[in-house]
Amino acid sequence: MSQITDNLEEIRKELPQGVCLVAVSKFKPLEAVMEAYGAGQRVFGENRPQEMAAKAAEAPKDIQWHMIGHLQTNKIKLVVPCAAMIESVDSVHLLTAIDSCAASLGRVVDCLLEVHIASEESKQGFSREEILDLVPHFKVLTSVRFRGLMGMASLTADSNQVRSEFRSLKMLFDEVRKMLSDAGRADAAAQFDCLSMGMSGDWPIAVEEGATHIRIGTRIFGARN
Repeated sequence: MSQITDNLEEIRKELPQGVCLVAVSKFKPLEAVMEAYGAGQRVFGENRPQEMAAKAAEAPKDIQWHMIGHLQTNKIKLVVPCAAMIESVDSVHLLTAIDSCAASLGRVVDCLLEVHIASEESKQGFSREEILDLVPHFKVLTSVRFRGLMGMASLTADSNQVRSEFRSLKMLFDEVRKMLSDAGRADAAAQFDCLSMGMSGDWPIAVEEGATHIRIGTRIFGARN
């Protein structure tokens, strides 16, 4: 077995049932993706539109590609045709542009709203208040399916801070689902079911705090160049 296969098997042994592993293959060649594919992995995360589109064109069609990096509106047309999910929606402007592009292609695209939970200002994302303000407008966009939230914790050795940030995201996630239910939108609440948080260094804490999706790259594919 390859090292990638061994790494995947180790993670799967630790991962609770029902938590989706997004294998972050950014900057890695298609050969590495195919090694993971051969080990049964089907969900992959990319952060560059051109790279994702190129890999999607060559890879098996049952792969689910997740866009996890900052997405500029002028690159949406590369992502929407091949993305199973866009996890990094960080502005209303981007959201409406995705909706427009998806509508023109006759697609409905699953999206996660990225929330700024970290202490670093460099991180992207909506604030808690902005997310809550958005909820009443979910039904206006017909080519976007709101599936949940995504966030990145601070890059710190302080596990208590990381846990607190993940916990705040889970609380917001639950609050949005309750808002949808209270508004009589049971279908929208039911499909709002994804909480993507946790990476190679902190995913066990994320899972403990309620993550449904974790994004792991280095621990599967090794260090990036």
